[in-house]
Amino acid sequence: MRALIFDTETTGRVEPDLIEAAWLAVSDLKTLAVEEQFVQRYRPAKPIEMGAMAVHHILEEDLLESPPASSFQLPEDTGYLVGHSIDYDWGVIGKPDVKRICTYAMTRKLWPEVDSHSQSALMYHFSKDKHKTRDNLKNAHSALADVKFCRILLNKVILSVRPNSWEDLWEFSERARIPETMPFGKHKGVKIADLPDDYRRWALNNLTDMDSYLRKALEA
Repeated sequence: MRALIFDTETTGRVEPDLIEAAWLAVSDLKTLAVEEQFVQRYRPAKPIEMGAMAVHHILEEDLLESPPASSFQLPEDTGYLVGHSIDYDWGVIGKPDVKRICTYAMTRKLWPEVDSHSQSALMYHFSKDKHKTRDNLKNAHSALADVKFCRILLNKVILSVRPNSWEDLWEFSERARIPETMPFGKHKGVKIADLPDDYRRWALNNLTDMDSYLRKALEA
């Protein structure tokens, strides 16, 4: 099964709907050779928020002849979705039954010393020609551009982790997602291992909407 390096543009923060999807299909972990490229705009069922429009510059009239957002489907042979904070994009397309590999989580795990792990910041961090990187980033405001940048970061991760398969990389991504410090509350910033036992029990019993990876950390 193939992996899709995947990204979306959406209507905004509140119950986002799809307006653009892009992916690069890859199979070979060593080369990340692109087997297929896809980009398509979609007509959402709700207005585009101004904040989102200011980022991607897609207007509602640009989408009048586009297929409805509800018509989007992943290819049937998709084994893995790869992306920077991929859970957001996965949620936008309806949370299909596919394994997700998060480059944001993996880069945070591998390079904790970097002051920002946004995709653009990491592109500068790894760049040998920051002027060229600046030009590329300034001229790119689309899902397709983002998946091409993500492919570069994915290659950096693979060179560091050296997985033997996509399944190996997915397992590393899953481990990287598990937080090492408490992300909120009165114990924010405290290492999970150092949390008081009574607080662990309280959190597990009362925070019913807790992120599944934080739950794993607290249960360990």
